[in-house]
Amino acid sequence: MDPTPPRNNAVTVADVARMAGVSKATAARVLGGYGTVSDRVREAVTLAARNLNYRPNELARSMTTGRSGTIGVVVGDIENPFFSLAVRGITDIARQAGFTVILTNSGENTETEKAAIRALLAKRVDGLIVSPAMESDVDHLEEAIRSGCPMVLLDRGSRTLGVDTVVADDGHAAEDITRRLIAGGHRRIAYLTACDTPDHRFRLPSDISTGSVRRRIEGFLRACHEAGLSGMEDWVRLGALTPAETQRIVTAMLTDKHAPTAIIASDSVIGLDVFKICRDRGIDIPRDLSLVSFHDADWTSVTTPPVTVVRQPVYQLGEKAAKLLVERLNGNGGPASRVVLKTELVERASVADIPAEQMSEARQEKV
Repeated sequence: MDPTPPRNNAVTVADVARMAGVSKATAARVLGGYGTVSDRVREAVTLAARNLNYRPNELARSMTTGRSGTIGVVVGDIENPFFSLAVRGITDIARQAGFTVILTNSGENTETEKAAIRALLAKRVDGLIVSPAMESDVDHLEEAIRSGCPMVLLDRGSRTLGVDTVVADDGHAAEDITRRLIAGGHRRIAYLTACDTPDHRFRLPSDISTGSVRRRIEGFLRACHEAGLSGMEDWVRLGALTPAETQRIVTAMLTDKHAPTAIIASDSVIGLDVFKICRDRGIDIPRDLSLVSFHDADWTSVTTPPVTVVRQPVYQLGEKAAKLLVERLNGNGGPASRVVLKTELVERASVADIPAEQMSEARQEKV
């Protein structure tokens, strides 16, 4: 056995085999975790690899074993606390199962998402967890599935992809909070989202390509129609993509003759922007405006007042998506499942009822 380590930092299987006094094929079996060898040989190879500071060539290993030990994850916005927490759930389960996560950000752009999927497939990931930017443009996801790569959809489903899907009960959550606002006398209720259309106007839920947001808007409109409120489609405001756009939209609403008495923010990033705009303009929450946000982000409980939220099981969404993918990778060949996790309305101090003397006036405007 030659104990002299190679001078080249790129230690190879052949180097490990030479130090361990075994054949290259035997060393490869030990280092790759496949085949059968004696305990004595395994210990010799493992010790040699440790002494040489051997690092496996993952691409070579994947070509030998058919596994890279990696899971690719594509989300819409890694700066959004929602996705950050969901990815934490994914990585915790993946690590327990022996997988490493490669995270990519689509920026809610389909072309960027397509490039990310191509790059992850080129890296031979064992499976994919994707939060699609658009439900109406999933050809690249279909292609990935046809290539044999298992896939799970996170937070956003698809009507055409027959894969495991994990979503929150967004529609009923939006119904519940809208009913709560209506019961408190609110009639001018705005729903604000980053989703957009070419002319920046909402007409039908089918205009919204992001499934989770579409379900929330559908729930919002169902509760409004159930209460006999007409024309509430006009209160769905689109395009809050950046703080500047959110400020423009919210300022226009708040300075209008018929300003909203309540705003439902479709995510916590928009909710925080609305809160800051109100603070800067001297608008008192909840006396002048009630505010509700989807996602129980950390900031929502420490503001004055603390903000009423729809608490989504975000960590559990990621956790469940990863569990379903690991099950597929371990041989589960059953039919695709759709898992819907419950949400919770957390009432704090950012919602107030409309005073009785204003309630009848507001009702007349919308009934």
